[in-house]
Amino acid sequence: MNNSDTTPLCYANTSTQFVYAPEMGKVYFSATFTTLGLISNLIAFIVLITSCQRTKSRSRSFFLIFLGGLVVTDFMGLLVTGSFVISFYITHVDWRQIDPACHFCNFMGMSMVFYGLCPLLLGATMAMERFTGINCPFARSSNVTKGRTISMVLMVWFFAGCISLLPLTGFGSYHIQTPGSWCYFNISSERRDWAFSLLFSCVGLISIAVSILLNTVSVVTLIKVCRGPDRSQRRRDHEVEMMVQLILIMTIATICWCPLLIYILKSSMDVLASHEKVLFYIRMASLNQILDPWIYILFRRSRLRRVKSLHCPDCFGRRACRGQIHAAVDSLRHLESDL
Repeated sequence: MNNSDTTPLCYANTSTQFVYAPEMGKVYFSATFTTLGLISNLIAFIVLITSCQRTKSRSRSFFLIFLGGLVVTDFMGLLVTGSFVISFYITHVDWRQIDPACHFCNFMGMSMVFYGLCPLLLGATMAMERFTGINCPFARSSNVTKGRTISMVLMVWFFAGCISLLPLTGFGSYHIQTPGSWCYFNISSERRDWAFSLLFSCVGLISIAVSILLNTVSVVTLIKVCRGPDRSQRRRDHEVEMMVQLILIMTIATICWCPLLIYILKSSMDVLASHEKVLFYIRMASLNQILDPWIYILFRRSRLRRVKSLHCPDCFGRRACRGQIHAAVDSLRHLESDL
């Protein structure tokens, strides 16, 4: 296609030459990938609802709200983007013919940006919440409510949505990408495209950096508290469970998203984007939406305690013995007082 005035912007030549090639992918791969992710997130959502109904800890209930927002985001992201990709491989439709006004392409691009940024921003928000809960528990307990927690999730969605809408205002642009099954923002030397690419990659990388920094401090603080003189006065089972889940969420997000974010950052500077590499990194980032829910399914407190009992079977026996000894001592004291 020629880059002329009659060519819609989303179909014009970009930094990566568009190639209509429906044979590049298989519908079975996309359908399996999407179905697995949807089922995983659905199971995780049921697990979170059950955990929320059983939990008596305020801090854990607030953390579960963030996890619920993350599950809903991952589920909807797979549902929306997967529907476009699967329909393309089934029908081999050419969007340039059925969508000359770029409505579908813009919506697909907005969805890719929105559902890509939300997990990273939510991960950073959860890291902030746990940092405050562990390092400033008294200040947090008086300021944080369930309504405020829900508002924070909504603010993350609103912020990511505002960023995804920027190309529609002229700050950046969405373009169809090879093989024709998806649209994404353009990576080029044009000022607005370059600025949007830089914005997207920086927001993602900063979110990951904030998560790593705050989670590291929270883990160190939690270890100190658990080993401190008040370790027998404060139960830390919930805190340990939440930090294990949060560390795994951060690790998966870092592994899945950093290659794409760094590549976008480098390509926006050098304008050396390759559609093969972008497609590979996008698929790698999409794994985050499938792996996330298994963290909530597998790494619950009950399972962590079961693993601990397998590795240290005497721990629970010693704990039970200590409880029996304390009970016997209390009984002897009551007997002496009666005598």
